[in-house]
Amino acid sequence: MSILSSQISGYLERASWIRKMFEAGTELKRKFGEDAVCDFSLGNPDLAPPAVMVEAVRELAGQADQPMIFGYMPNAGYPFAREALAAHLVREQEVALTADDLIITCGAAGAINAFYRAVLEPGDEVICLAPFFVEYGFYAENHGGVLKPVATHPEDFSPDMQALEAAITDKTRVLLVNSPNNPTGAIYTAGQMQALADLLARKSAGRERPIFLLLDEPYRFLTYDGAAVPPALGLYPYTVLCSSFSKNLALAGERVGYAALNPDMPGKKELMAGLVLTNRILGFVNAPAIGQRLMARSLGSQVDTGVYAERRAAMAAVLDAAGIEYATPKGAFYFFPRVPGGDDVAFCAALQEERILAVPGRGFGTPGFMRLAFCCDKSIIERSAEGFQRAAARFR
Repeated sequence: MSILSSQISGYLERASWIRKMFEAGTELKRKFGEDAVCDFSLGNPDLAPPAVMVEAVRELAGQADQPMIFGYMPNAGYPFAREALAAHLVREQEVALTADDLIITCGAAGAINAFYRAVLEPGDEVICLAPFFVEYGFYAENHGGVLKPVATHPEDFSPDMQALEAAITDKTRVLLVNSPNNPTGAIYTAGQMQALADLLARKSAGRERPIFLLLDEPYRFLTYDGAAVPPALGLYPYTVLCSSFSKNLALAGERVGYAALNPDMPGKKELMAGLVLTNRILGFVNAPAIGQRLMARSLGSQVDTGVYAERRAAMAAVLDAAGIEYATPKGAFYFFPRVPGGDDVAFCAALQEERILAVPGRGFGTPGFMRLAFCCDKSIIERSAEGFQRAAARFR
């Protein structure tokens, strides 16, 4: 007797790599103790919220006896929260958007799903750059779409413009761009983003249904060596920006994100009305009341990113000592190095024997690599050095 639908049964298998690493980590920690395992499997940030967030929580606690303080609000979010976020995005994206151009959602994932529900027809294609966040395929398929990964240049994970142009068909509805990228840490330059916008403008010309440029930017705040994420919302009329405050405000569990539209988008009001509706009928209804209030109070603040810079340097030193090749991440908190010997599953299994947890690259659409999340204490990274060296030596 089958309990699950065939689709969800298939999803469980496809999503198994991160899940398997989590389960393996749980077993290793049970057997050897928490301190004996170096866990680089999950992108679960461990930093404390910024001080302004702590103060906002105290202030909110003092208001908890007010009627409707945590009640329903408009499906698009509290008006005061949308106005504050719009003002923030005007500075960040360098476009003159207003509160009417955005909706507050249940995280970036909620924003992407609401957007897909509003614009996708069955069989529409969503192109993304590989490697990619594993959930992207599920989000597209939730709403009848088909994820179509296009490989990037393996030396630095930059866009392959020829491959992207060749991938666009009459079924293409969305180009999804994640920068800084999970899992590679790549940041796409202003020139690369302009080239993507120009490509879509050319390919959308004369179409009844335009191709959307969908930006996913939850790691925008976390860059290194003076790198910056260029503002891209205004580059192309049919651009939608989705992001969240999970990482920069350490607010992941509160599920607060948003979708913002290019203010010059033709049909903008219709799309926003669609997003408000899909946000409701997908069961999100509205983003959490507490999270919206904390977000509005804390805009412009962020966690201490200097800690991540130290961890990145420590992780690079560990990989260098083991002779493992990698492209230095310019943003986010992941390395995506090549695995010695080329078999990512076998190498990650060898790392498990050293009580080190990494995720095979095929879980992100790119075999032969592995993802290492360095959002953990620096001591864990340094403690893993000998294990990486022993595992790498076995594959040479």
